[in-house]
Order: sequence, then structure tokens, then C-alpha cells
Amino acid sequence: MIKIAIVDDEQGILDMIEKYLLRVGEYEVHTFSNPLVALLALNESYDVVLLDIMMPQMNGLDVLIQIQEKHLGVKVIMMTAYSTLDKVLKSHQEGATHYIMKPFSSLKDLEARIKEVL
Repeated sequence: MIKIAIVDDEQGILDMIEKYLLRVGEYEVHTFSNPLVALLALNESYDVVLLDIMMPQMNGLDVLIQIQEKHLGVKVIMMTAYSTLDKVLKSHQEGATHYIMKPFSSLKDLEARIKEVL
């Protein structure tokens, strides 16, 4: 079973991705609407973290840096509706494996990204 953490301040995004991945049946999914809570929980072993960049409590790039410092080996896919080249480059420099735009063209595309990083 592939263990995935989803960190996004939009409950609708969390619910949509979680519902889809659980239906696929290959994933154990944990959702976090607050990145600070997620950082505490990420002491557990996750295979993939889906991480929103723009959140009110903490910037996703800062969360990414902390994840990389504490959890070597976890794959991080950054998600955002507000893309700039600077954010894409910074997320890759800090260790993000992939970057995906919201809204998703298809949840199958998101799942394909997950499988790519594993």
C-alpha cells in the first residue's frame, strides 16, 4: 500500500483527491488542511506528499524545505493554481519531484504523476 499525505488549505481539493485515490485502492491517504499540523504528522513514513504552494498558515515552499530536511526519500509533488517560473524553479531546487497545476485536467493525470515518482 502506497502511503500518501495531501496538504492543501482547500477542503474541496483534499476531499476530491482523497476520494479518488481511495477508490483506486492502492493508496493509504491522509489529508491535512493545515501545513503546520502536517509537518508534525510527517514524522511517520510517507511515500509521497502532495503539497499546495499557496496556503495561509505557511508557504508550501517553506514546508517543502522542512520536509526535505527531516524526511529524506519522501517524494513531493507541488500543486498550485498560481504558477510562476520562479516558484517552479525554487520548488525543484528545494527537492520537489514534480509540479502540477490546479485545477487538474484529470485526476488520472495526478495519479500518473504519483506513479512516475515512485
